[in-house]
Amino acid sequence: MWLKNITLLNFKNYADADLRFSKTVNAFVGNNGAGKTNLLDAIHYLCLCKSYFNPIDSQQIKTAEELFLIQGDFDRQEKNEKITCGVKKNQKKQFKRNKKEYDKLASHIGLFPLVMISPYDVTIIMDGSEERRRFMDNVISQTDAGYLDELMIYNRHLLNRNALLKQIALTRRYDPALLEIFDEQLVSSGQKIFAKRKQFMQDFITLFNKYYQYLTDDAEPVDLTYHSQLNDTAFETLLANSIEKDKVLERTTTGVHKDDLIFSLRDMPLKKFGSQGQQKSFLIALKLSQYAYVEKYKGFKPLLLLDDIFDKLDDQRMHKLMEMVSHHDFGQIFITDTGKERVLNIFNQIKVPVTLFEVTNGAIHHA
Repeated sequence: MWLKNITLLNFKNYADADLRFSKTVNAFVGNNGAGKTNLLDAIHYLCLCKSYFNPIDSQQIKTAEELFLIQGDFDRQEKNEKITCGVKKNQKKQFKRNKKEYDKLASHIGLFPLVMISPYDVTIIMDGSEERRRFMDNVISQTDAGYLDELMIYNRHLLNRNALLKQIALTRRYDPALLEIFDEQLVSSGQKIFAKRKQFMQDFITLFNKYYQYLTDDAEPVDLTYHSQLNDTAFETLLANSIEKDKVLERTTTGVHKDDLIFSLRDMPLKKFGSQGQQKSFLIALKLSQYAYVEKYKGFKPLLLLDDIFDKLDDQRMHKLMEMVSHHDFGQIFITDTGKERVLNIFNQIKVPVTLFEVTNGAIHHA
């Protein structure tokens, strides 16, 4: 699968743009703030229906304009697919595949898989468990069509149960029969999510260990562990045991919405004890594992987006990463960097052709 072209209208700092890409490496070069990352984000929109950086669609519209439009043509298993995304202020987002609008956006997820590596990814390590669950859910959603639906069902049941807990606190009236119905719904959905996450992690950890060892020459032992309350106790038991606490706090304190990924280095938390270099290696290994996992289950290579990555890697890690590229482990790649000569030198060394675009304040020129 590869993206043949993209057209932008009023997207972020671009009034309009029309770009045609190569099947291999495409690089956007220019100064910081010129809009290079915005081009990667436009590609992310086409593949995953949303921005990588900002969940509010209307904030992607160019200042003083009323709408944005992104359109692209993919070659997917030797068939042309036209994807269109439009956002108008105060209106529902429109998403079309071959001019036909989706009934639900979730149907699009996984058709055009993508993996992005960005400096923003440090939130996966440094922020709360929600970021790590989001990472896990993003990978599984691109390979399992029913997973995203199940997540939405679970979250709906969770909202209902939390609303009931708030009502109990407000009215002082407790209806065990109604709570039991909500518990059954939550358990049914939660068990399916837990089973899928557990299966995913069994495959993913093997890939992660391989990539981390490769990037660092097996420099230090690291661990990636899936933590869930359901690992040790049945979900219905967890809910029954926590009901008094839940009534006091007016929210559900146990379940798969509390799952986490534990990152450790020599049995110590990576967040506290990992150097910047070790954290970068960990993140890149996570994302390369995501790429390999998605490719394995989709049967074709996802797009790989590398945002400002050369600036953040030492020579050894950059060499290792480019070594993989040169061995054709990846399909179509999009890169941003501030240094035109650096990009040309890197890809000349590994004898991989690169299509270069120079970006200057929202204007793009084929270099």
